[in-house]
Amino acid sequence: MLCRSGVYYVGILHASIQTIQQQQTDTMMAKGTLYIISAPSGAGKSSLIQALFKTQPAYDMQVSISHTTREKRPGEVEGEHYYFVSVDEFKQLIKQDAFLEYAEVFGNYYGTSRPRIERVLSQGIDVFLDIDWQGARQIREKMPNSRSIFILPPSKDELARRLQGRGQDSDEIIAKRMDKAVQEISHYAEYNYLIINDDFDLALHDLKAIIRTERLLLERQKQRNEALISKLLAD
Repeated sequence: MLCRSGVYYVGILHASIQTIQQQQTDTMMAKGTLYIISAPSGAGKSSLIQALFKTQPAYDMQVSISHTTREKRPGEVEGEHYYFVSVDEFKQLIKQDAFLEYAEVFGNYYGTSRPRIERVLSQGIDVFLDIDWQGARQIREKMPNSRSIFILPPSKDELARRLQGRGQDSDEIIAKRMDKAVQEISHYAEYNYLIINDDFDLALHDLKAIIRTERLLLERQKQRNEALISKLLAD
């Protein structure tokens, strides 16, 4: 009994030390920033995010992978582009409060995993969400420290040309997306930043500038450089 009791108390002590160490680590580590990026379909937000990640270290930022009930498109990979689930599975996850946000778009459900987002942010990694304005509203209510970016096309004609050039949707679907675009664009003022994607390289530069600016904010710099600041202020 004493041996078991001794092991038991050692186990509690070990667990307590681990908890304290984790709390100290969490205090010292700057949390990542959650970036919400929205745009009408065809404005180029996915291409901008992909181009951004080619120039940034993978350990520094991640794209959130959503759950969806829509059919998998050619070339899409499970767990890389989306987690493809049935409508029944999606509704079960809603009951479990497993989504940070979810919405129905063109008859399909899309949702963002709450546990995964919170875990990645706690590790100091920036997370990027490619979602519509409805999801953005839900996110801002639950995570007010998130930063939001809206991307606009240079014109309606250019938006239609890009949608047709993708070769993924029928003329009927493209017409619906164009009608939906006006409604989506009307919510641009709800966002922190606005990028006009006319010149792709310039739009990418603007996106990088936003991220750099956020990382240079005083509170985040204090968290990331606490040791250095302490040394500089030491007598």
